[in-house]
Amino acid sequence: MAKDEIEEYYAETANREVRPDLVLATRLIKSSKTAIDCGCGAGSDIAYLRKEGFIVYAFDIEEESIKICRERFRGDEDVFLSRDSFSSFDYPKSSLVVADSSLFFCPETEFEKVWSKICRSLSKGGIFCGSFLGPKDTMASPNYNRDAYWPNILVFEEEDLRSRLKEFEVIKFTEHNVSGETPQGFSHQWHIYSVVAIKI
Repeated sequence: MAKDEIEEYYAETANREVRPDLVLATRLIKSSKTAIDCGCGAGSDIAYLRKEGFIVYAFDIEEESIKICRERFRGDEDVFLSRDSFSSFDYPKSSLVVADSSLFFCPETEFEKVWSKICRSLSKGGIFCGSFLGPKDTMASPNYNRDAYWPNILVFEEEDLRSRLKEFEVIKFTEHNVSGETPQGFSHQWHIYSVVAIKI
């Protein structure tokens, strides 16, 4: 994705409304409040998590994301930022892992290792709150221009995704399958599975 498109996306999402799934996830935390934000973007989830009293470890592969967040959370000693990929990030022990619209872009060849790291980082009773791309999404189509956007798109069938959640008690599993337009005016079919689950 081009730099100007990345900057436009961050501007649009910097202060987005908090998702109900994330609100639910934070309410389920029974232990110390330590969160990991995978693919933190412009920091909207970080801002909410800090408001809720979480220490936040956040990473993104995009340099612009980390630049924005360093400025946004300057002086906040409970926000730890790093420019990392899913594979290179050193996952600390946590009570909450947030991965909203980010695992879509984890290379398929790296997912097993990444998912294992996420599961190990969560303490017993910790919460995973994230989303996964379904096969009917426009980005999953062979006609999607991956060279212009992201070369790696990770897609899950529902049955396969549910099988990956064997270490969890699934609290909420929602399939979103809707048509609409992107902010740029392009038609898009969204097919996304949203998950809130407790590590058992």
